[in-house]
Amino acid sequence: MVYVTDIVSSAGSVLLVGALLFAISGVWPPLVAIESPSMDPHIKEGDLVFVMEEKRFSGPGDHHGVVTAASDDSYRKFQRPGDVIVYQPDGNGRQTPIIHRAMLWVEEDENWYDRANENYIGSADSCEELTSCPADHTGFITKGDNNGRYDQVGSSPISEPVKPGWVVGTAELRVPLLGQVRLQWNQAGATEPVATTNETGSIAMNATAAG
Repeated sequence: MVYVTDIVSSAGSVLLVGALLFAISGVWPPLVAIESPSMDPHIKEGDLVFVMEEKRFSGPGDHHGVVTAASDDSYRKFQRPGDVIVYQPDGNGRQTPIIHRAMLWVEEDENWYDRANENYIGSADSCEELTSCPADHTGFITKGDNNGRYDQVGSSPISEPVKPGWVVGTAELRVPLLGQVRLQWNQAGATEPVATTNETGSIAMNATAAG
């Protein structure tokens, strides 16, 4: 009887903590484990990151609750300008969410080449040579802090400009290494861990985020 009581109490405590985190964040799951090193050194592979609904405490000059790096250089998250967002690539909820920094906000059909950082556009010499330029639609141009180019650049871009509806939330806090527990649990529980991969080699799993 004592053993059963302990199990019920432990399960109840976990549910209570989960409900509290959800109430604060407005996002489920409110914690995501990081699968890849694309946000090094500020968010590392194996970290556990707390995610909040982007419009709850939006910063200055935000677009739909998200402040881009180009909007306000003084507004910083994880030691660099701009919000770090978790988003569904191309709006596909079946793929692993991506956790990258919002760099620019672009309007539909905008030629954003001149506003782009030349270090992050690969070999493109004009808007026509950028995959998502002019912009397919309004949205965010994003980039992993440890990646060499924008997500929307290259022959196989990670995503089109990120529509506000594709944003899951903003990353607010990291707990170093604690995400390894979730990653190992997912790997152990997957009988056939076959999943979509992106150019960083991240494996798609539930309650995780890749780069």
